[in-house]
Amino acid sequence: MGKRLLKLVTISVFIAILLRLFVIEGIYPASESMEPTLYKNNYYFLEKVSKHFTKVKRGDIVVFPSPVKENRDLIKRIIAVSGDEILIKNKAVFLNGRRLNEGYVKHTRANELLKGDNLGPLLVPKGKVFVMGDNRDESGDSRDWKDLSTGEPIYFISTRNIKGKIILFF
Repeated sequence: MGKRLLKLVTISVFIAILLRLFVIEGIYPASESMEPTLYKNNYYFLEKVSKHFTKVKRGDIVVFPSPVKENRDLIKRIIAVSGDEILIKNKAVFLNGRRLNEGYVKHTRANELLKGDNLGPLLVPKGKVFVMGDNRDESGDSRDWKDLSTGEPIYFISTRNIKGKIILFF
């Protein structure tokens, strides 16, 4: 009985580790940058399978390694994909010449122009995406990241670096 139980527990732990590494993982936002869509310290699921079979698309909420801080993953929304032209004018986002209707966006400092509130136009290169947090005035994202060694802007994230998509159940 004892050996059988140990074997079942070992197999269960092994399966759980594989699921976490390759299929689905629990995750929580560590900041308010995605509010009001995702709230800080609430628990969500990161789905890791579909990225191998489908391309990411505009509106997907994805997880990827931070381009500016080591050993830190970020959660952001994809605003533009390869071939898109992105322009931000006085906080309004224009994609391929049309203003986006972004009902999910929150501005905590709507009357204050911040870094990145006027940007572009930028053409998204092949294999890259432009990402932003939904809580625009409190999010470090494609609008304001800089390479620590060169000071050059980092406007785009490689789709190869995307770990998966956040699953929302509402």
